[in-house]
Amino acid sequence: MSQRPGRLGIGIIGAGHVGPILGAALAGAGHAIVGISAISQASCDRAEAILPFVPILSVPELVERSELVIIAVPDAQLESLVSGLAATGTWQAGQLVLHTSARYGTAVLAPAQAGGAIPLAIHPAMSFTGTSIDLARLADTYFAVTAPTPVLPIGQALVVEMGGEPVIVAEADRARYAEAVETATAFSTSIVEQATGLLSGIGIEHPGAVIAPLMRSAMENALARTSPDRLDLSHLEGLGGPAGLDPPDRPDDRDDFDE
Repeated sequence: MSQRPGRLGIGIIGAGHVGPILGAALAGAGHAIVGISAISQASCDRAEAILPFVPILSVPELVERSELVIIAVPDAQLESLVSGLAATGTWQAGQLVLHTSARYGTAVLAPAQAGGAIPLAIHPAMSFTGTSIDLARLADTYFAVTAPTPVLPIGQALVVEMGGEPVIVAEADRARYAEAVETATAFSTSIVEQATGLLSGIGIEHPGAVIAPLMRSAMENALARTSPDRLDLSHLEGLGGPAGLDPPDRPDDRDDFDE
C-alpha cells in the first residue's frame, strides 16, 4: 500500500521506553519511520521489538533523512545534543523537531530553530514500560504541547494521531508542569511501595494484587473530584497544517529514556 499523502518521514533519536512507542503510534497513523538511533544492546533489542525492520542509524544520518525528528533522550542530554547538531549544520530548514521532555519548552530547541527547523515540545503524561502495552495506554493520555503559535496545530494533530489528547502548556509554565508530573509519579510510587511493604510484613502474599483495586478506586475518586470533564477536541476536526499534515484519524470517535 502506498504512503498516504501528507505523511511524514520520521526519525527517532533515543530507543528508550518512550521514543519507540511514539514512533509505533505514529507509524500506525500512516507515517513512515525512516530510522532510530540506539547504542546499548537493550535499546537495540527494544527498537527491534517495537519497530521491526526500522533501520538503526547514526544521529546525523537519521536527521538528514527525516522530515520530523523525535528527540527522546534524558533531560541532561537534550541541550548538548541539539547544540551539537547545530554546530555541525545538521538541522534542515523546514524540518520538524520534537522533544519529549516534560521540563523544557521549545527554547531548548533554539539552536535547531536558528538552522530553520520548526520546534515542538510534546510530553505524554504517562509512565512508560517500553513495551507494546504502552500503545494501548496512549489512548486518552494527555500530552503537554508547547510550540510557536503558527505551528501549534501541528503538535496538536500529532498528539491526536497517536491517540492522545493535547493540552497546551505555555513555555513559561513547563517547569511547573514538570514538577506536577514528578510529584504525581514519585508520590504514587512511594505510596505503593510503602503499602505493599506493610502487607508483606504481615505475611500477605502478592501484596500488589491486594492493594491494586484500592489504589485504583481511590485515585479515580480523587481525580473525579478535581476535573471530571474531558477536553473538547472538536476544533481539531479537519485540521491541516503548514507541514502538510493530514487531518487526524480518531477511530471510534473517541521518563523513561535511555540510549
